Amino acid sequence: MGVKHKILFVDDDAELVAAFRRKLRRKYAVDTAVGPLRALEAVTEGGPYAVVVSDLRMPGLDGLEFFGRLRQVCPDTARVMLTGYADLATATEAVNVGQVFRFLSKPCPEEVLDEALAAGVAHYQQATAERDFLKGALRGIIKLLTDLLALQNAEAMGRAARVRKLVTDMARCLEAPDVWRIELAVTLSQLGAVVMPESMFVALRAEGALSGDRAALFARHPGIGADLLANIPKLHEVADIIRHQERAFAGDGDGPRGAAIPLGARLLKAALDYDRLLTSGVGRDEALAAMAGRDGVYDPKALELLGMLAGSREGYLRAEATLSTLTTGMILEQDICLGTGEKAAVAGQVVDAGLVERLRGLGVCCPEPLKVLAPTNEEPGLGFVDPELLALLRRVRGAAGGA
Repeated sequence: MGVKHKILFVDDDAELVAAFRRKLRRKYAVDTAVGPLRALEAVTEGGPYAVVVSDLRMPGLDGLEFFGRLRQVCPDTARVMLTGYADLATATEAVNVGQVFRFLSKPCPEEVLDEALAAGVAHYQQATAERDFLKGALRGIIKLLTDLLALQNAEAMGRAARVRKLVTDMARCLEAPDVWRIELAVTLSQLGAVVMPESMFVALRAEGALSGDRAALFARHPGIGADLLANIPKLHEVADIIRHQERAFAGDGDGPRGAAIPLGARLLKAALDYDRLLTSGVGRDEALAAMAGRDGVYDPKALELLGMLAGSREGYLRAEATLSTLTTGMILEQDICLGTGEKAAVAGQVVDAGLVERLRGLGVCCPEPLKVLAPTNEEPGLGFVDPELLALLRRVRGAAGGA
């Protein structure tokens, strides 16, 4: 026998819900609740349920109000109204307000209730299957996009990786209702760079600014990334954050300004500019002071949070490593220089297999351990692609550049 689907019966008549349990316990995993308040506790403690059957008129909270709250917590659960007040107006309100799946009248024939429960279970299975499919498909799309960016422009991918924890922490401090969207927007924030030369992002990291045609081209990448995401279901809000990630708080030309700019974009703007200053060699305090002096560029709340959180990265542990123990995902906390004084890698750079191979190829020797930030956990599906493939691509690009 397969797994029994969970059903919850809600009524203020204890004898009635007990009778439902006796009749249906062989076919379903039946829970009962005397009254809507106890039902909400049951949903919290024992949910989700495939089907919830509720009376309409109950003390404290009527069935429609109960279903309204249930819909917020368990939107996939099939809601069945079972009531002795079966007039047209009540049924219409139940469908429009409570969005019930079935409306049944008391006393309800056993075969009618059986059919309603079976249909409710099938509805729940379809809803959850579609949700799980979309969730899996979405993760696959995100993995595809981040892998493509890592292969084509690892510098841009590193830029997003460096600020991800900082922006997420800022969003949580502000108790943003959609932190997951903001975090996803940070991960995909540099997607538009997939069509841009990696050398441009190398120059940005080293110099802190671009000029001329390079600056104009760089300014296009948020719009390119947003347009790539705009047609993917469930990602239009993420695309909106990415589109405005370089927008000044006071506005610049057409478009939103101030609080009308998505919160994630305001946080991302501050974090990316801070990262740009740090990786170009500016110290923490100097970077914060420089940003504070740019009137109208940043959301004041974002600057305040940046001052509080900058320098700490949740999810990373301060550590030391040698060239032989550098691993993908670490972040350098100090520059690595050649004997001539030229920088081979800079503080803030995310380590990948290509960087390690390049350092060894240059004959870099680091007698002292390097200061790094080591990731304490990894999120599956959002990391770099095969490090051997990355290293091979770097070798081929290097050969092509020198040809």
